[in-house]
Amino acid sequence: MSISSTLSNALTGLNAASRAAQVVSSNVSNAMTDGYARRELDLSARAITGSGDGVQVDGIRRVVDETILRDRRLADAAVGEARVQSDFARAALDIIGLPGDAGSLAARVASLEAALLEAASRPDSDVRLATVLDAATGLTESLNNASNSVQQLRIDADQNIENTVIELNDTLAQIAEINGLILSARASGQDSAGLEDQRQVLVDRIAQSVPVRQIPRDNGTIALYSMGGALLLDGKPAEFGFQNTDTITADMTLASGALSGLTLNGEPVNTSGGFSPITGGVLSALFAVRDEQAIDAQDALDSIARDLISRFESTSADPTLNPGDPGLFTDGGGVLDPTDVIGLSGRIGVNTLVNPSNGGDLSLLRDGLGAGVQGPLGNSEILNALGEALSSSQAPVGGGFSATLRTFSQMISDLTSRFGQADVKQSNSLAFQQSRQSSLRDTELANGVDTDQEMQKLLLIEQAYAANARVIRTADQLIQTLLEI
Repeated sequence: MSISSTLSNALTGLNAASRAAQVVSSNVSNAMTDGYARRELDLSARAITGSGDGVQVDGIRRVVDETILRDRRLADAAVGEARVQSDFARAALDIIGLPGDAGSLAARVASLEAALLEAASRPDSDVRLATVLDAATGLTESLNNASNSVQQLRIDADQNIENTVIELNDTLAQIAEINGLILSARASGQDSAGLEDQRQVLVDRIAQSVPVRQIPRDNGTIALYSMGGALLLDGKPAEFGFQNTDTITADMTLASGALSGLTLNGEPVNTSGGFSPITGGVLSALFAVRDEQAIDAQDALDSIARDLISRFESTSADPTLNPGDPGLFTDGGGVLDPTDVIGLSGRIGVNTLVNPSNGGDLSLLRDGLGAGVQGPLGNSEILNALGEALSSSQAPVGGGFSATLRTFSQMISDLTSRFGQADVKQSNSLAFQQSRQSSLRDTELANGVDTDQEMQKLLLIEQAYAANARVIRTADQLIQTLLEI
C-alpha cells in the first residue's frame, strides 16, 4: 500500500469519527427532546478498483421501531377517549350529587319528606308549611340546575369538537408542508432527520384525536389513514368540517338537524359506531358525550321529573284537584304532558298557588290546591297524603329505569347508583389505558437516547480519531524522511 493510500484511508477515518462525534453530541443534547429519535451513523468499507480505500459514511439513520410507535399512538388515542368519557361521568355524578352531599338530589328529597312529616304533625304552623314550600322549591331548582348543567356539558363538548377539528386541519396542513421539505432535502442530498422528528410530533398530536395509520411513501414522505379507513393525508391533506352551536337545549340533537355533524372533504361522516372513520379517540368521544351520553343523562333526569309531577297530580295525593288541574309540581305551571317530556327537568317548578311570593297561599298545602275556603287548621290529611305520594311505589317511565315499582327516593337512589357505577367504570378504564400507554412509552424510550451508552460511544470515537491522527502523523514522518534522502 502506498503512503498516499495510507493518508487517504486515515483521512476517511477522521471524517467518519468526526461525523460520529457529531451524531453522539446531537443524541446527548436532545435526550429530553419530545419526538427526537436516536441517530446512528451508517458506515461501510470504501473500495476503489477492488482495493480497500478507507471508510465511507452512508448516512445518518433515525432509530424508530414503527410497531411500537404505532401501538403507542393507539394507546394515546385510547387514553384521550377514556379521559373524555371519565370526565363526563364524573361531572354527571357531581351534578346529581352523592347522598351525603347537602345539595344532592337525594338530600333534597329527604328534606321534602322530613318537611311534610313535620308539617303534618303541626298543620297549623305557617313556619312548617313554609319549610315544605322551601324543600319543594329546592328539589325543583336542583332538577332545573341539573338539566342546565347537562346541557352545558353538551355545549362544552360541542366547543371542544370545533377546537379539535381546527387543530386537526392545521396539523394535517403542517405535516403536508413538512413532507414537501423532506422531499426537497433528500433530493438535494441533505439530512432530513430533524424534519422527520417534527413530523413525528405532529402525527402524535393527530393520533390523540383520531387514531391513525402511517404509510411510508417515496423519498421519506408519509401518508396518513385513520384506523377507520379514512384518507387523511397523501400529498394533499384532507379537511374536516364542523359548525359550532353556541346554545344547545335538550330538544336539539344531531338526528333532528339542530346540531352540526362532521364532514371530511365536504362529505358527511358517521361519528359513532364501529364503522365510524374517526372511532377511538378524543374526537369520537366528544361526539359521544354530546349526542349520546349527555342525552341519556337528560332522559334520566326528565324521567325523574315526570315521576315527581305525576305523583302529585293524582287525586289520591290531593282530593281537591279537578281533572286537568296541575298538582304541587308542574311543567312550567301546567299539567304533565306525556308526549312532551324532553327537557322536563329543566321546566319543572312548584305550583304558584302555594307560593306567597307569587300571590299564593301557604294554607293550600294543608287544605288542598283546589280548596275554595280555608279548612280546619288541625287537618293533616292532605299533608299526610302528599308524604305518601312520595313514599308510594309506582313504575317509572323511560329514562333507562326498569318497570319495577319504586318509591321516589328509590328512583333517586337508582339514578345515583347508575351514575356512580359509570364513574367507577370510566375511571377504571382510564387507569387501565394510562397504564398501557405508560408501558408502551417506556418500551419506546428504551430505543431512545441512553446517555451512558452515548458516552461510551464517544470514548470509542475518541480512540478511533486519535488512531487515525497517529496514522497521518506517521505517514507525514515517512514522507519527510523520503524528502530528506
